[in-house]
Formats: sequence, structure tokens, C-alpha cells
Amino acid sequence: MHTPGVVADGGLFFSESNTMTSIVRTRFAPSPTGYLHIGGARTALFSWAYARHCGGKFVLRIEDTDLARYTPEAVQAILDGMAWLGLDYDEGPFYQTRRMDRYKEVIRQMLADGTAYHCYTSKEELDVLRAAQEARKEKPRYDGRWRPEPGKTLPPVPAGIAPVVRFRNPASGVVAWDDIVKGHIEIANAELDDFIIARADGTPTYNFCVVVDDWDMGITHVIRGDDHVNNTPRQINVLAALGASIPRYAHLSMILGDDGTKLSKRHGAVSVMQYRDAGYLPEAVVNYLARLGWSHGDDEVFSRERFVEWFDLDHITSSAAQFNTGKLDWLNAQYIKAASDSDLARDVAGQFGAQGIDTTGGPGLDPLVALYKERAGNLNRLAEAIAPFYRSPDISPELAEKHLAPPARAALASLAARLEKLPDWEKDAIAQAIKETLAEHGLKMPRLAIPLRVALFGVEHTPSIDAVLAVLGRDQTLQRLAPLRLPQ
Repeated sequence: MHTPGVVADGGLFFSESNTMTSIVRTRFAPSPTGYLHIGGARTALFSWAYARHCGGKFVLRIEDTDLARYTPEAVQAILDGMAWLGLDYDEGPFYQTRRMDRYKEVIRQMLADGTAYHCYTSKEELDVLRAAQEARKEKPRYDGRWRPEPGKTLPPVPAGIAPVVRFRNPASGVVAWDDIVKGHIEIANAELDDFIIARADGTPTYNFCVVVDDWDMGITHVIRGDDHVNNTPRQINVLAALGASIPRYAHLSMILGDDGTKLSKRHGAVSVMQYRDAGYLPEAVVNYLARLGWSHGDDEVFSRERFVEWFDLDHITSSAAQFNTGKLDWLNAQYIKAASDSDLARDVAGQFGAQGIDTTGGPGLDPLVALYKERAGNLNRLAEAIAPFYRSPDISPELAEKHLAPPARAALASLAARLEKLPDWEKDAIAQAIKETLAEHGLKMPRLAIPLRVALFGVEHTPSIDAVLAVLGRDQTLQRLAPLRLPQ
């Protein structure tokens, strides 16, 4: 248990010296009302990385008390997203709905200690109070009419009204903390009313559950979005009332879209699993997320291991990060190029399996990946480029008219005859056959290579055509050229 610092006017001040001296423990505590989006994924990543950097523990907690919006599918979407990103947790997942007895136990103790009290104010009374305050241009807040005070006579307990439980917030002074990202923050306790910690039906509220969870789970560092800054003073005051250790807080600034406005679905605020479906590698997405509000010099591309080694909370910027789809695409292309052929081949095979593309009897995926990965920015484009090697060419009428006129067919027939006679099906031998065919027909390379690509794959562009033929194989090459041969 800690002893909070005291500021001059009697409030509470929490700094690093007030926190636990034990192992670092961070947590990610999503609400399962939707998918794991980019903002939540960054919060999870930073919490995970700091725990790993410090040799600490990373806890996953599911804040599922919003039963009206909770779905099991949303929980699974969060778990799937974290698994895809490789954000393994040491403890959890813990579910708040399974901890209700613990919350109620703490509330009973607070009522006994006088740090919480029953409030019988009806909804109608609160509406009247709020309207009067707004008419006076005052901040709407509970007026403490049921708050016990020395010498104060409370109203008679009304019949038929189930009370809520309110936290007895300090009446004076300030609550202050050194936010790792935003710096020193102070909030006057006079700005904080006695907020509800248990509803009339006995269910505890979000701000209270979070406090008890962080206390019980020994959380030392709370890393979360800056939309939670306003919750922090209330949570600190409850922790202090419980005699609990106060974690250090790091509130991450928001992520903006490409155009500088709040991130939305059109910018990329979608499920991280949609990035998987769009052909991004998880390593690239992790690398990109790491740079959204944190940096290590000018380093742009770095491994997960290097990120953990470098990561600290002091280099998180307090300004908003800007999502840049073009930068993510560039980064993904770098990871595609650097990935092993066998790993990419496994990923492409998975896509082909889902699409019903049979690769048996065709060329191996590894050499095809090696040919195409330099020009494929993501897995989808890589699979799309490789797929024609496993199916008959679909030649559009437009391409046929443009590239497969009789002169081109004659050249292809000559090439096919040469290829058929090659003793060894090797890239250099194929290149020599192409060279001889060009000389025979007086053609430049594009006048033969493009018709050849169209005839074999139904496309105008591929990597070096001799390398492509070497991988496609003699039988497939000759079989695909056979319908285009003209009588010699």
C-alpha cells in the first residue's frame, strides 16, 4: 500500500514514487461491443510491448458489463485480432460479469467505512436539479443531498425507491497525477461530484469496476486512449479511498485519418482482421501501429523483437498520430519482399484452399513466390498473380485481338517448336529459344513476349518471361501454346 503525496491545498498527488515497486503489470481492457479496431489494437500493442520490454506481465480483461451491446462474437473478434497480431497475454481473459460478487463485496465495505453512501434521489428529482443548474448556466452535477456530513440531517428515506450507491468524493483540494504522455494534470475535486458506483439494481458501474480490477490485478501502468482522461481523477480518488496502489497512467492521443480528421471507417478504422483479409502481413501491421505515436529515431522498418527492445513510454508523442494508408502499403510491401518464400507460399496456399484452386500437378509455390513477391504489395495481389499458373488461360477478346493476330501466332508457333526440342528445360535455354525466334521473325522482345504472356496466362505483364516459362514447365507451356499454332 502506498502513501499518496499531498499538494498544498490538501488534495492528492500521485507520481511514480507512489506506485508499486513490484514487477510491471499492464492490461488491455476492451469492451466487447464490436471488433478490435486500429485504435484498440495500438493500445493493446503498447501495453503488451511495455510489459515485454520490462519483463513484466500483460493481462487481458474483457469489460463485458454493457449487456445491451455485448455479444460473444465481439469477444471472439477481439481474441482473433490479438492472436493474428501476435499479442499474447500472460493472464486472462478475465470477464467483469464473472466478478460481480467481488465488486459487491468492496461496495459493502465502502458503505461500512463511510467512503460510499446510499442515495435515494429519484430520476425525476435529478431531472429537475439538472434543469435548474442548466438554467443558471452551471455544470450539471449531483448536489450531495444524501451525502452524510457531520451535523447534517438527511431527508427521510422515501418508500418504494431502491437507492443507488454513490462514492463520497473528497469535497476540496485537487487530484493530480503525472501522466507519462500528457504531463502533469490537476483536477479540482469540486469539479467531481459523488458519482454512482452501483445502480439501483445493485450492478456496479464502469468506473468502479475498473478500479477494483486494476487493484486486484496489481496493474502498475494503465496505457489507454485519451478519451479516458476524464475518468482518471475519479478512479484515483476511489483507489485512494480503498488504500490501493495507484498505477501510472499513459493516455495515448487519438489517431487521425489521412485527411487530418477523426479516424473513421473510410480512413481505416476497421477491424484489424479486415487488414488480414486485404492481404496485409501481421508483422507489417504491428510495425505500422508501433509508429503511430511512438518512434525510435528515423527507424521505419523493424522487427517485433527490436520493437520490444526499444519500446518505452517516454517516447510516446502527446500529439495526435495520423493514419497513412500509403505508408502502411509501402511497409507491407517491404515485409512481403523480405519474407521467406516458404512462409509466403504457405499463406498463398491458404488463400487458394479457400478459393478452391487446386495446385496439385502444377508448379511449386515457392519458386512462383520468389518470382512475384518483389512486385506484389500484399498477399492478395501475390495470390492473384500466381493463380493463372494453376488454371487454363482466360484470354479476353480485347487482348486476343490486340496481341494474337496471325503474325504473332506465327511467331508463337515457331517458338513452341523450338521449346519442344529443348534437351533441358532451363531458363538460359528458354532465353536462347526466344532470342532465335525474335531473329527469325525480325521482332523486338515486346512483340513476342507480350503475346506469349497473353497466350499462357491471359495477362500482358509478368516477371521475366524466360524465368516464368522455366517455372511453368515444359508440358504446361506447350499445352497452352498448342491451340495457337499455325501450320508450318
